[in-house]
Amino acid sequence: MSDTFNKLKPLFVELRIDEDKIVPEAKLIEDLNFDSLDSVEIVIDTEELFDIVIEDADVDNFVTIQDIITYIDERI
Repeated sequence: MSDTFNKLKPLFVELRIDEDKIVPEAKLIEDLNFDSLDSVEIVIDTEELFDIVIEDADVDNFVTIQDIITYIDERI
């Protein structure tokens, strides 16, 4: 697993998502049952952790955890 994933994973655990389900290919809505509040929390926490800004329009493109990892890796 990537360093970015390893740093990101605890943020998903904080949302009370089963650790076994937290894999890069997991779909946020279908597999992890993300709702709008979960999305806001993960964006805020990710911005703080990686010291980046995630544009609102970009959040709509996050389908999987890997999408978030790729977004982060392209900006750090």
